[in-house]
Amino acid sequence: MDVAEKTMAATTARTVWLILSALNMISSLIFHPRPQAACPIFFKSRANPRLLQKTAICRVFRGLRGIFVLAKAWEFVPNIGMDRNTQLVGQSSSFLDAVERASRAAPLDRPVLVIGERGTGKELIAERLHHLSSRWDGPLVTMNCAALPETLIEAELFGHESGAFTGATKARVGRFEEADGGTLFLDELATLSQAAQERLLRVVEYGEVTRIGASRPMQVDVRIVAATNEDLPRLADQNRFRADLLDRLSFEVVTLPPLRHRSSDIPVLADHFARRMALELEWPTWPGFSSSALNRLLSYDWPGNVRELRNVVERAVYRCDDPSRPVDIVQFDPFESPWRPQSRSNGPQTRATQPEPEMSNAEAVAAAASHDPMSCADFRLAVAEYEKAILAAALDKCRWNQRAAAAALALSYDQLRHAMKRHQLMGAN
Repeated sequence: MDVAEKTMAATTARTVWLILSALNMISSLIFHPRPQAACPIFFKSRANPRLLQKTAICRVFRGLRGIFVLAKAWEFVPNIGMDRNTQLVGQSSSFLDAVERASRAAPLDRPVLVIGERGTGKELIAERLHHLSSRWDGPLVTMNCAALPETLIEAELFGHESGAFTGATKARVGRFEEADGGTLFLDELATLSQAAQERLLRVVEYGEVTRIGASRPMQVDVRIVAATNEDLPRLADQNRFRADLLDRLSFEVVTLPPLRHRSSDIPVLADHFARRMALELEWPTWPGFSSSALNRLLSYDWPGNVRELRNVVERAVYRCDDPSRPVDIVQFDPFESPWRPQSRSNGPQTRATQPEPEMSNAEAVAAAASHDPMSCADFRLAVAEYEKAILAAALDKCRWNQRAAAAALALSYDQLRHAMKRHQLMGAN
């Protein structure tokens, strides 16, 4: 790959390079001038003819996996290459194993279940299954089963005839008919009602759809990809999901790992989303994250997975005031504020239930100055009191200007705020 890297390094900025292998697949998308930051995606070139409509083949060379063609795309389809929402990014073995399993199942005309927590990329896997299948030129219809009430879900899935029920003034095509010849992606599958599950079972089994109010079924050719964040076998044991439908849909099950088990992917994903945001903000360069910010990203649990990471990273980049310095302040909770409304669900708080008021600045300085660490037998308490004394002294010296105190202590503003909150130094001056 040295020949390819040297050729790409000599080109101008924002040139898009496609590396085409002998397997007729695009194995990489590389955006100059940082080819090492490219994220691997896999689209069959024959499945996306527009992708190669204007390219110039610059070099043909041999690699470990066969003959490769280095081509420069003069007109690239932006919704495939630059859209930050349509790329699978990661390098951890658990993530790559899941993507590889989806890629192997894609050419087979069988149902696939995608299991994963919220924000793990289930819809991206469904798109991959569609684009790498023989149905690539057919429609990809997406439906969130949790977005519609139970009374409308069947009409939305299977369609209805005119006059089938009150308000049905004209016939409506269902999602199965819309996806004929393509793929139907059913998100939040576990929320389907028992009646909808029964009708879905017949479609999977016989390929027949009967509109509500119709007397004759119609044949449809649809591949079903379903996703959920529930434990479907457990729901089937509890009779909350049809076991026979689960048997039909689980030809292949792709389980996506949560981000907390993909720690090696967090810096890659953070850099990926940050570069996209910096490009959107028209920054001249991307300075990267500071070591403290990156450590905070690595130590966070990420209950919202990749979706939450993207929001946190993009928020941190756009709030950064100096594009020439590494991003240092990362806020995980966007609702964090001293003026955040208090919960009133349990009625007004009494004096006994109110939280203990934080001490004032003068009280904090006096308490920290009077504390003797040598008189404490508890090591952790002694360290905490000593840290509190340092914070209080720095704040008092800077007249409680928090940004000045953070700079004096070589801390970020966010780190200082967390330390002040931990030691109850957030009171009014």
